Amino acid sequence: MRRGIAAGVAAALLCAAALTGAFGVLLESALRAHGSADRYERAVAVVAASQRVETARRGSSDQTDARPLVERVRVPVSVAHRVRAVPGVTEVVADVSLPVVTANGAVTTGRGWDATALTAVTVRAGRAPRAEHEVAVDSGSGSAVGDTLRLQVGGRAPEPYRVSGLVTGRSAAGHEVWFGQRTAQALGGHPEHADALVVLGTKGTSTQSLRAAAPGLVVATGADRGDVENPEVAAARLDLIGVCASIGGVALLVVLLIVTGLLDISVRDRTRELAVLRAIGATPRQVRRVIVRETLKVAVPASLLGGLLSLGLGTLLHRFMAERGVLPPGLGLVLGPFPVVGALALAVLTAVGSAWLAARRVSGIRPARAVSETSAEPTRLPRWRMVTGLVFLVVGLGSAATAFALGGQVASAAMGGLVLSLIWAAALLGPWIARAGIAALGPVMRLLFPVPGRLATETATAAAVRLASVITPIALALSFGASQLFVQTTAVHATRTQAAAGVRADQVLVSDGPGVPRALYQAVEKTAGPGTVTAVKRTTVVMPIADQLQSLPAQGMKGALSNLDPGVKAGSLKGLRGTNAVALSSNVGSTADVGSTVSLWLGDGTLIHPKVVAVYDRGQGFGDVLLPHDVVTAHVTDAGHDDYLLVKGEADLRPVLDRFPGTRATSAGQYGAALTEKARTEGLPGLFAVAAISLFTLIGVMTTLAVATASRRRELTLLRLIGATRGQVLAMLRLETCLVLGTGAAVGSLVAAVTLLTFGGAVTGLSALSVSPSVCAAVLGTVFLSGMAAVMLPARRLLRRRKSPRLT
Repeated sequence: MRRGIAAGVAAALLCAAALTGAFGVLLESALRAHGSADRYERAVAVVAASQRVETARRGSSDQTDARPLVERVRVPVSVAHRVRAVPGVTEVVADVSLPVVTANGAVTTGRGWDATALTAVTVRAGRAPRAEHEVAVDSGSGSAVGDTLRLQVGGRAPEPYRVSGLVTGRSAAGHEVWFGQRTAQALGGHPEHADALVVLGTKGTSTQSLRAAAPGLVVATGADRGDVENPEVAAARLDLIGVCASIGGVALLVVLLIVTGLLDISVRDRTRELAVLRAIGATPRQVRRVIVRETLKVAVPASLLGGLLSLGLGTLLHRFMAERGVLPPGLGLVLGPFPVVGALALAVLTAVGSAWLAARRVSGIRPARAVSETSAEPTRLPRWRMVTGLVFLVVGLGSAATAFALGGQVASAAMGGLVLSLIWAAALLGPWIARAGIAALGPVMRLLFPVPGRLATETATAAAVRLASVITPIALALSFGASQLFVQTTAVHATRTQAAAGVRADQVLVSDGPGVPRALYQAVEKTAGPGTVTAVKRTTVVMPIADQLQSLPAQGMKGALSNLDPGVKAGSLKGLRGTNAVALSSNVGSTADVGSTVSLWLGDGTLIHPKVVAVYDRGQGFGDVLLPHDVVTAHVTDAGHDDYLLVKGEADLRPVLDRFPGTRATSAGQYGAALTEKARTEGLPGLFAVAAISLFTLIGVMTTLAVATASRRRELTLLRLIGATRGQVLAMLRLETCLVLGTGAAVGSLVAAVTLLTFGGAVTGLSALSVSPSVCAAVLGTVFLSGMAAVMLPARRLLRRRKSPRLT
């Protein structure tokens, strides 16, 4: 393998190993990381409810489908007496926590007094809270025994609470507020339940006995205790595994396409040498061994270095996602050898497999024809390649047709397969595409630039197979990067436009704390008038879509439903009352579903079978599921607060809001902007992954172009020997590069356009498409400038002036 080509292959494999290994770091963190067991550190076990929904997959008795639950699933306190009877158990603490807003709007955590046994909190002055309106606070808070604090808790209006005691201990820095145990359970909205039952006891306490005493519940020990203390970590882990698996799979396919193209160019550059080996008696197996062995010498060190670099890249990716709030604070980073080993193995296997495939044609040439075969490149596609390419094309177009026909979640799921199928079709049918590009652009080049234009079209026509290896990564870079980027911007734009079109209220009341207290609803209705206020509580439900469980954003609503218009296309929201009604967006339902019943799991895993009363269009702006308010609030972590209130009219609400610290009024436009920012933040992992894969693809484009140019030393020298000037050859290369880049850009843009039109037409609506011309120009400009530099820099080096060019 020539030195320049070897360097290009090594660079591509290094970047490939670093990219796949970085997602491997996230995957290992998702598989092995646990929430930190701070408050539960002294516990021998924690009894909790399962935070996931699991169902058996259709047609399979041993495979299950699972989705995490985002709301806290509580445990009956009555289980505690059975757990206390287990030998070795000394105490069972019913742990209860709830948000508290102080008079100055600060948010802190309230806990039941029994939980002091977990953190060694002791009374320094006064006594423990007993009465309903008594609390204990940190001795460093500035309060004294007997002081009165106004606290907003449990969805009530701010009420006075007497400080019965001052505490000190390990949690003093948290400035937590301690209520009487029964008071905390009542304020949390679930008086007979707790967040978890924390078991204190000896080390010999039997886990099996604890499970027998708490049937149907989870008994967490060791590191699993941290997942119970931080349920958002367990939920994020399951989602992160899916994201890493899907993105990692895309990254691997991208690596395969680019490395295969590079090694194909490398083998073609050595066709003459390898054909001579066949002519002197080398067997096809020996020729393939030579190529694979040389590939291994380059692939192993480059992949190993890339795998080591992936640890740092994965750390940066994890930090970026944590700082943007995409990952919960408790989901720590786990660095181990598995991402390095996995990246090394994948990169090396990809390189060896690609080298073996690229060597098949040369190694299969008969010895008598070996040397003659080196004089020209093949002009026809192998039958297997033609058939496979057409199959991928049909699959891609079929995915687009399916997305248009079915829409909703099915269309969203078809997006990834659509892009990859069309890209594989372009890669396999590359020579046809190259010839089509030559046929379209060649006459224009010959007309504008007679001599270099003719040279460019003639050399390109003779080397269509080689050009196909260059066109594929260009099309890949543009199609994948543009489609994924603009799918994200389209989704965000759809959220903004649908929310703006659907919110009919004049004022939106929000909170900087845990939410809008329930008591504010009645207070605002008294001021603004009956039938003017709508309360909205957000949650996430789980619903089977196309035989697969999906987590869907949902909202519970009560009050004046005229304050919002989700774009009802069938049925009516007037039926959204009681406990047995649901409205679905067109993403997850159809007009034919009105009147039927569906199965879904509420935020805490409660299974219900409501009747569909309406189907609406604006699912991006209002979530995919609308439910009665009481149904939602009975099954959420914080039942005392709503997410926002919609108010019709211009009534002066400042006196009311002043009574509820942390609440404020905003306009519908400002609320829509906040919703857009939230949607943009939720899409950050996908955008970061797109940026990483697109950067690698761009590096692959530049490397492929540079390697392809370096492999043309003999051809360029021959042109100089037959009379072409250095300027004419460079002009020919510029035009040929424009032809290659133009064809690749056209194919990539076509794939991206099909993807975006499918997504817009089937998921968000064509009117919601958000494609920035400036971003398109920047992407095309980057690809063209990088590609031109990758060709012209090595070409100028190859064509440096000599007194007499030699054919080497």
